[in-house]
Amino acid sequence: MTTARKTTTVFLTVLSGLLLSIVGLTQRWPAWAWPLLAVLLLVVPAVVFRIAAMRRGTVPVVFEEQLTAAPVERTEHRVSKVVLPSKWADYDFAFSATVRWYLVDTPAGARVLNPAGLAVDAVLKRARAITEQREPVRASLVEQELSGALSRMLPEPTGHLQAMAENIQLVLAEQDRERLDKLADVRKDEEVWVHQRKYEQSRRRYLGEDVLKNTGSAVVWWLTKNDEHVEHTVNDLALLAQLTSAANDTNIPERLRDLISQQAGEPTTPDFPREEPPSAPQGRETATMHLSDFLNSIGFTDGDVRRPMLAAQIAGLIKEQNRHETAEEIQHHFDPPASLAPDDDEAPASESPLA
Repeated sequence: MTTARKTTTVFLTVLSGLLLSIVGLTQRWPAWAWPLLAVLLLVVPAVVFRIAAMRRGTVPVVFEEQLTAAPVERTEHRVSKVVLPSKWADYDFAFSATVRWYLVDTPAGARVLNPAGLAVDAVLKRARAITEQREPVRASLVEQELSGALSRMLPEPTGHLQAMAENIQLVLAEQDRERLDKLADVRKDEEVWVHQRKYEQSRRRYLGEDVLKNTGSAVVWWLTKNDEHVEHTVNDLALLAQLTSAANDTNIPERLRDLISQQAGEPTTPDFPREEPPSAPQGRETATMHLSDFLNSIGFTDGDVRRPMLAAQIAGLIKEQNRHETAEEIQHHFDPPASLAPDDDEAPASESPLA
């Protein structure tokens, strides 16, 4: 900076001397003026320069070393679709997040380390401790749980840094989601089926162990179903007795046989029907016989198309009481058609007491 001032002063001095020389020549200064002019040109700049230096003082020159700026240290790392186990085998979560950390002060001479690796490892361990205890069907709920659990800076095991995670995503593979949806549908259908089966079992127990337990129970049940119309119930007594006998695979009580014969207008039926093959056991032969007599008594005689249909329906009721062999022999004896339901334009001749 001093060199620049000196150069400026010399330049101004020379310029001033030239100007004064031109003025002296044009004005025809005397000869003694020229030496005085030369002295002034040399003395005045020196005096001015010294006065200026005394007023400003010296300006120290500081040379600072030009250094390259230190690189900015990274403090985050993005991980994508890292597989983490769930509570169910073979159903894994895909974990994605932004891992953040900051280094803890370490003593001089510490080993060189990779802070990103340490931070990611610490976050994944914290995330796995949660996911392996959760069911894969609740992936969105587990994602929110991880967002809360990993949102705090916690030290990693080596103590070099603390780490956390944000922007967390937790998903299942598309194939696994489809399988879980199918399994859920199957479980729901199975639950409905179990309830239906329990309802059917309860209904069979009600009919077999309560309503059709004996003729007396069937009469009381039928009396309540007909609004306590006694005459109607008495007229159906023979029907109820035969139906109860067939359902329980037993003979009609002796005290009711005459009543049944009187209501049917026929003599007491023989113990062994002609239609039953002689090789069949006595008990099952009697059940088929009573059913045949019952159908005859209500007008469904041989050749009536309604006879095998009603017999098949009664056989189905007997099957519900776990009398499968008796039901099969009744179906075989009466040879019901393939379709047990009557045509839409054909109405049944009479109502069954269980309808």
